[in-house]
Amino acid sequence: MARFGTGTTAKEITDTLQMPPATAYRTLNALVGDEYLARTSDLRGFALGHALSGLITAATPPTVPTAAHTALEEFRSGYRFAVHLIMFRNASLRIADEDPDHPLQSSFEMLRYPHASAAGKLMLAELSDSASALPRGPLMKLTQHTITDRGQLEEQFAEIRSKGEASEINELEQGSARLALPIRLPNGPVGAALCLSGPSERFAAICEHAEAAHRLTSRLAPLLF
Repeated sequence: MARFGTGTTAKEITDTLQMPPATAYRTLNALVGDEYLARTSDLRGFALGHALSGLITAATPPTVPTAAHTALEEFRSGYRFAVHLIMFRNASLRIADEDPDHPLQSSFEMLRYPHASAAGKLMLAELSDSASALPRGPLMKLTQHTITDRGQLEEQFAEIRSKGEASEINELEQGSARLALPIRLPNGPVGAALCLSGPSERFAAICEHAEAAHRLTSRLAPLLF
């Protein structure tokens, strides 16, 4: 569809893919039903659907303006722990600006299991229906400290909304701790998180920089959104 453009017919698709017509029509109808494809106004062909926009957005790395990256680097230069910028997109986390001197050690786990990370908890707490963003069935327990009880998580989300920040100690990765501070869209919801991380035994020291980090989030917001 992306190759031939809007108006591509079912016959063009079957001829190109050498697919049996019956199979092609079933597949096309299913894709239209899920809004990955859409019929053209004359009903003779197909076009890319609305649902694909979410996939394209998810696959595109977040763009961080130079001014925002510079502000992050300035803050990092006077800070002993890791500082990462995490963006929120379609109820998922995206690594926007990773600290080059302190790379994320559990990036896959952070993106895959938001209930276990400070940035993920902050994102989930902001959703109107956080339960729908969590996978069905038992939640992954990455360490012995990972909170997997949904009721306990909801209580934690309420506390995050009240405090305006999220944290986790030894939940995502044994021996590490993180503090996530919200970066809000203008007059809107939280669109990103500034994450401070380091060894779990130094969590108190990490929190000592929270006030300065909050000032940085206010500086970043108009640069990012």
